[in-house]
Amino acid sequence: MDRINPIEEKLFESRQVIICEEIEQKMAKKVCSQLLALAATSDDDILLFVNSQGGHVESGDSIHDMIKFIKPRVVVIGTGFVASAGTHIYLAIDKADRYCLPNTRFLIHQPSGGIGGQASDIRIQAEQIVIMRKRLAHVIADATGQEFDQVMKDIDRDNWTTAEEAVEYGLCNKIISSVQDLM
Repeated sequence: MDRINPIEEKLFESRQVIICEEIEQKMAKKVCSQLLALAATSDDDILLFVNSQGGHVESGDSIHDMIKFIKPRVVVIGTGFVASAGTHIYLAIDKADRYCLPNTRFLIHQPSGGIGGQASDIRIQAEQIVIMRKRLAHVIADATGQEFDQVMKDIDRDNWTTAEEAVEYGLCNKIISSVQDLM
């Protein structure tokens, strides 16, 4: 019989979820399961911490959509670095509920993929990346208040921002230093 990890149990009791790893399918299942379990337990707020180098876009989509799907309000705190698919998850939260710690860095960029196979398959994969780029640019524009065309330019290459720049751009609502700043 599996023993319950006391740290995970305490996080669940305090309605906190931590994403501190690469975004991939196994961790997306874990995070979505945590969100659903917390939503089934109560409608109280959920506090999500994000520190991720990014990863698989569709895995990030699962978490992004689940945050929007559940009834409880989710508040997010970025810490370390919030990059790529990690930023996509971060932007699922209403702007008023997006915070970061002072040393957080953010990365937005266009998606990339490992393209291989026959020429026709490569063409299809490239077309899908273009479609995904536009979809993600719309998410960023809607979440930040930036114009779509500006976002398309901004994600043409890696676009790193400091916490202060993230607030200015509209990625983050407020930089905080302690839990008291949330009150």
